[in-house]
Amino acid sequence: MAHSPDPVDIRPPEKPAGAATGPARRALALRVNGRMHRLDLDPRVALLDALREALGLTGAKKGCDQGQCGACTVLVDGRRELSCLTLAVSAAGREITTIEGLAGADGALHPMQQAFIDQDAFQCGYCTPGQIVSAVACVQEGHANSDAEIREYMSGNLCRCAAYPKIVAAINQARPQMEGG
Repeated sequence: MAHSPDPVDIRPPEKPAGAATGPARRALALRVNGRMHRLDLDPRVALLDALREALGLTGAKKGCDQGQCGACTVLVDGRRELSCLTLAVSAAGREITTIEGLAGADGALHPMQQAFIDQDAFQCGYCTPGQIVSAVACVQEGHANSDAEIREYMSGNLCRCAAYPKIVAAINQARPQMEGG
């Protein structure tokens, strides 16, 4: 009779009492949409997860979680960043603006938000917050001088519904207001 091998234990070894189970949580302050928030987070937490889970700001979407779709775009110090690839701790001390922070204090829509509505520049709406935030940055960065330039600088934001022509029209509509004209 053949002897069967002893079963192999694939469980990780138990850690001794008092051993750390991961990086210690870290206290940090995030300035989001003009308000300071004090959080206690694992240092590995992405800014997207901190915004959505810790602060309840669900406008930025988790699309691909790999920085390829732009659904998570937010502004950090006025520049667009993919919040799924940005660690929350790296955003501490910087000004973060989400889609929720674009509207005026009185609730008036940002010119870009209004232009997206006017131009029907969304269909399913999933990518819309990231598209709008990226469009604001596109204008502020001075990259909205032609349709071709807009398409180039918005190329990091994917729309599965293919509303691209209407997105370009919305940016063209909002640009003069944003530039003070």
